[in-house]
Amino acid sequence: MDSVLVGKNRYWVLRHGKSIPNERGLVVSSMENGVLPEYQLAPDGVAQARLAGELFLQQLKDNNIELDKVRICYSPFSRTTHTASVVAEVLNLPFVSPQCKMIEDLRERYFGPTFELKSHDKYPEIWALDEKDPFMGPEGGESAADVVSRLASAIASMESDFQSCAVLVVSHGDPLQMLQNAFHSAKQQKGDGLAERIQMSRVASVLSQHRKFALQTGELRPLI
Repeated sequence: MDSVLVGKNRYWVLRHGKSIPNERGLVVSSMENGVLPEYQLAPDGVAQARLAGELFLQQLKDNNIELDKVRICYSPFSRTTHTASVVAEVLNLPFVSPQCKMIEDLRERYFGPTFELKSHDKYPEIWALDEKDPFMGPEGGESAADVVSRLASAIASMESDFQSCAVLVVSHGDPLQMLQNAFHSAKQQKGDGLAERIQMSRVASVLSQHRKFALQTGELRPLI
């Protein structure tokens, strides 16, 4: 499936490969813990990232996009940085270069101290809260509305920095399903820019529906 140009660039999203926290069934959502090397990809996740890179390369070819127009933007967490570096290797792009950019606003959703380093079996409790009131986050954590607001800032940065590029956004499950949801809504909005239209999508009827766009680990999708 081709991506659709809805802003100045074409966008794809990639959820990080299976990570050590995924294997251990742990919520690792704070910046302090997320950047630790012990929470990077598991061996299976490295393989998933490599497969995603190969799929992305094929989609670039299908869309007649040259590698010099590719940009990889990624969350600072170790599992996303690891994923992005594997994809860059598959594409034969230098990871330390202007083509690869860490954007802090792409970080994992912070689920708060009650859930941090606890079992990921708790996720459904948070998603139920999102459906009920997406402006209310778990205690000490981010709401769906909070996450979409900073994702709009990330998109604004990419739209400002890049022109007619193929942008791969490497992030996490909740942020990426929210980003897809916001993109879907943004297409229906009228505004001067993509980031502005995403901000206009921060309404309860939209924000509460993000679970419809859930991704598996290592899953690549064009934003449409």
